[in-house]
Amino acid sequence: MKDLPARRLLLVHAHPDDESINNGATMARYAAEGAHVTLVTCTLGEEGEVIPPALARLTSDRDDALGPHRVGELAAAMRELGISDHRFLGGAGRYRDSGMMGAEQNGRPGSFWSTPVDEAAAHLVEVIREVRPQVLVTYDPDGGYGHPDHIQAHRIAMRAADLAADPAYGSGAPHTIAKIYWNRVEREVLEAAFDRLRATAPDAFPGIAAVADVPGVTEAGQITAEIDGSAYAGAKSAAMRAHATQIAVDGPFFALSNDLGQPLLATECYQLVRGVRGVAGPEREGDLFAGVPGADAPDTAGATDAQGGAA
Repeated sequence: MKDLPARRLLLVHAHPDDESINNGATMARYAAEGAHVTLVTCTLGEEGEVIPPALARLTSDRDDALGPHRVGELAAAMRELGISDHRFLGGAGRYRDSGMMGAEQNGRPGSFWSTPVDEAAAHLVEVIREVRPQVLVTYDPDGGYGHPDHIQAHRIAMRAADLAADPAYGSGAPHTIAKIYWNRVEREVLEAAFDRLRATAPDAFPGIAAVADVPGVTEAGQITAEIDGSAYAGAKSAAMRAHATQIAVDGPFFALSNDLGQPLLATECYQLVRGVRGVAGPEREGDLFAGVPGADAPDTAGATDAQGGAA
């Protein structure tokens, strides 16, 4: 890719919809500011459940057509966020959703969980060396909540970052990613958001989830960056609505297929695990590019070109 913007962000996610729930406001904000935002999704999410009764036939135990349908949902979500560079690892359908931990699908040939890490990481190295991101966002070692595809996405993202920087590996010019973050949710903030859900919309969904149901929850001290995406809450909500088989949105709240309400967070938090913090002292970074030479100011002038006119 030629003439890339000064700021380049790569996100690695397991299934379509993970990106909008975890990082939708962050992605929309950086796209609007002119950064080049690349999303790599590792599977089509073929083993997901389906919320709308009219689409129930798509599930893997019936027509097994959910994966291709979710490709369309992801494309619609990316339009809402202003992202034009979204890809599937190794191409759409290369790796299949592995199901929940312990499921028979974990060991199915072609499942993401059963794929050797270095084999899958090689495809991500190609993306890294092409796009040359300064910042990578992915999950923690537990994948946020123990899903095998999320754990595998973490392993592959971290491994690919190492391999991409190694001049002796593969083809293409090596590239070192300056900063790597893991997705996080601050426990106290989440607890307060659940309190608002109980107080203002107790009947919005059949039940209300618990803090333990939310991936990536951690204490405040583990969070190093906090991205204010409040101006892009509408874009995040619209992107989540686009994933209609997986998410039901009701104002500032949403539910997955379990019908348990959760708060929709527009301030998104991260933990820096590799690289140098861009602020001094205990203060949280307000910009994932903080401290990256030549990339610590928005490329607002190039916003339209950077995201294919969608920003």
